[in-house]
Amino acid sequence: MRATLLAAAALSLAACTQKPVDPGLPAPTPAQLDPVPVNHPSIDPLPDPEAQGGHIGRAPRRISVAQLKASILTTTGRQWSQIDTLAPSLGKADFALVNAESTEANLVFAKFLEDGAREVCLAAAAADLTQTDQAQRVLSPEVPVSITDLTKIDAATAKKNLVTLSTRFWGQPLSGAELDTWAATFATLATRAQAAGQKRQAFGAICVALMTDPRFFTY
Repeated sequence: MRATLLAAAALSLAACTQKPVDPGLPAPTPAQLDPVPVNHPSIDPLPDPEAQGGHIGRAPRRISVAQLKASILTTTGRQWSQIDTLAPSLGKADFALVNAESTEANLVFAKFLEDGAREVCLAAAAADLTQTDQAQRVLSPEVPVSITDLTKIDAATAKKNLVTLSTRFWGQPLSGAELDTWAATFATLATRAQAAGQKRQAFGAICVALMTDPRFFTY
């Protein structure tokens, strides 16, 4: 009972001690809490896949000279005769002046690779022309041996051959609109090579294009 009376007295005292509201002053506004500032660290957006050939993440890396040498031999069955001589220019370390291999796909690398591709591709194409076993042909394994006129190779056969070659050189087959473009290019090359009496140049040129494409020497 005593506790109840003390509580009531305290409430009455608090009510009596409150200051009366001056009618000339604006009504008090309810209290507001300011938002806590949050300082987010800067975040770099993901790169545009269209600017990186469809890749997101690290940039493609070029294969080493040793890997290039093995890849050329695997895909064409031949070796680039100058690769060991040009190895330092292609980025191979000599561990005398250079102790780290360069894997930059620069203009020097591109120039020498094109020279090497022409050597091995034209040689492989010439050998195919004398190969009577279709399964043993390197650059035209899907083209029947009976076809001696390159202009008689139909689009379906040309595309099938390009799919086989791109899978061998790149590990991924040509498809869609890109396959159509390559097939049209081969048809043009075949017509010109047949007219010039240089049949090896048709398949040789396709081989060079495959080997100098970034999909051959980057990963």
